[in-house]
Amino acid sequence: MAPMSARNQETEAVHRAGFACFVGRPNAGKSTLTNALVGQKVAITSNRPQTTRHTVRGIVHREDAQLILVDTPGLHKPRTLLGERLNDIVRTTWAEVDVIGFCLPADQKLGPGDRFIAKELAEIRKTPKVAIVTKTDLVDSKTLAEQLIAIDQLGKELGIEWAQIVPVSAVGNKQVQLVADLLIPLLPESPPLYPEGDLTDEPEQVMVAELIREAALEGVRDELPHSIAVVVEEMIPRENRPADKPLLDIHANVYIERPSQKGIIIGPKGSRLKEVGMKSRKHIEALLGTPVFLDLHVKVAKDWQRDPKQLRRLGF
Repeated sequence: MAPMSARNQETEAVHRAGFACFVGRPNAGKSTLTNALVGQKVAITSNRPQTTRHTVRGIVHREDAQLILVDTPGLHKPRTLLGERLNDIVRTTWAEVDVIGFCLPADQKLGPGDRFIAKELAEIRKTPKVAIVTKTDLVDSKTLAEQLIAIDQLGKELGIEWAQIVPVSAVGNKQVQLVADLLIPLLPESPPLYPEGDLTDEPEQVMVAELIREAALEGVRDELPHSIAVVVEEMIPRENRPADKPLLDIHANVYIERPSQKGIIIGPKGSRLKEVGMKSRKHIEALLGTPVFLDLHVKVAKDWQRDPKQLRRLGF
């Protein structure tokens, strides 16, 4: 039998690594929490519901653990083929992760959408579930306490045993690290799954497209957000540039569903599209660490959310 000191060292040397996914109805603060935990923008955020369309993986590195966060689209009642595909992505992800974080905003009473997701979670028996009460900076302590009790009650009602219930404010940076502290012990023992320093496994082209879409979503009319898709056609270094002054040319298309939407995106004399380009370029340069020339074009892909062929072409 190993001496006590050797056994202690073995215990201390345990490294955990695994996948945790954040689920919740649209606009529950999942992407903001993912970005706060990773310490960098890896998922687009918007006050428009249903803006996440991919399962973005953010990677949190610690000495004793690697927590890989999967930020899924919001589960919702689908009205289009795109909506159905997004829901399928969510359910597939749930089946493959080591722990599920159910995000419930503190500033909204539990509703049918939360109950719908909770019922589905109740059927996943083996995976531990942590209830994460987001946006606590928006409520007073009494409202927060009521929400915590309501979530505990919901679990009892549906037979879900919450591994933890934790309040957090990603915007106010309150208890963000505590969320990681509570998720990590629920991961399996494993060596790191990604190289040190990697913050996401999203291809750069996909992240660039998402940053352009995030800028395009700002200030658009209610019916437009779900009609916007962005495809980066190419990213190529500009030729014959001095080594100390590189420039990356990015050509991207912003797709909408109807010709009447084109004017909304472009704006009077192209002012809106110019603003989208300026805003997204700033984030893209920060992401890639290099100056960028961004060439944006707006194109119509008629009713693409309902057309399987076009959905495939646009990456869904």
